[in-house]
Amino acid sequence: MERLMVYLVAGAYGGIGHALCKKLRAEGHCVIAAGKNHEKLSKLKQDLGVEILAADFTSPQETEECVGRAFKLHERLDGSVNLCGSLLLKPAHLTLDAEWEDTLRTHLFTSFYLLRESVKVMMKTGGSIVLVSSAAARTGIANHEAVAAAKAGVEGLALSAAATYAYRNIRVNVAAPGMIETPLTAKILSSESARKVSAAMHPMGRIGTPEDAAAAVAWLLGSESRWVTGQVLGVDGGLASLRSRQTAAS
Repeated sequence: MERLMVYLVAGAYGGIGHALCKKLRAEGHCVIAAGKNHEKLSKLKQDLGVEILAADFTSPQETEECVGRAFKLHERLDGSVNLCGSLLLKPAHLTLDAEWEDTLRTHLFTSFYLLRESVKVMMKTGGSIVLVSSAAARTGIANHEAVAAAKAGVEGLALSAAATYAYRNIRVNVAAPGMIETPLTAKILSSESARKVSAAMHPMGRIGTPEDAAAAVAWLLGSESRWVTGQVLGVDGGLASLRSRQTAAS
């Protein structure tokens, strides 16, 4: 039987975060859900029985405090996940400086801060860190310049950190989803025509579910992937690496 683990999930109340917390709790693990929105965290605690910590992960100080408090709760931290995210779909020439900076902070800065603080408390015991990228970082998709750049940075960060901390038995991996149906993507998928176009872009012919992404993240966190580090796992129905039949035929 797998030893029960203590996991910190940053940005836990989004679609993937909720599915991940639910899965980890169902497996009996201790889950510390963290993020800026206390109301949403409280709802998550009520629904799933997770522990909660309020923190803005774009702040290095708040991230340090949050990881420190998470460690002190159980005197260990076996894994951490960064699910903080946003979705800016604009071509570069229409992207404002503030939007560009916010995208970097939300995706890349949060990943760096969480990783930096997590490795500090995992040095003696080892652990698993999972960051989240996107299929857009590995294949050109129109109007994703800011997000794709930020997510490519996340992948570079993870690969370097995996090499740095492997000798400490700290694993660092990335899950890279395609289109996942969450509250964040609701506007994009609001019409039936948009849903059909999005589904057709994925060779498997459908839009992903939060559970699809959560299953991959949970696997990367857990002991079954104990010999896996420095990897980017596409959870995208083949979007980043395959051509769909519709595209190939056109």
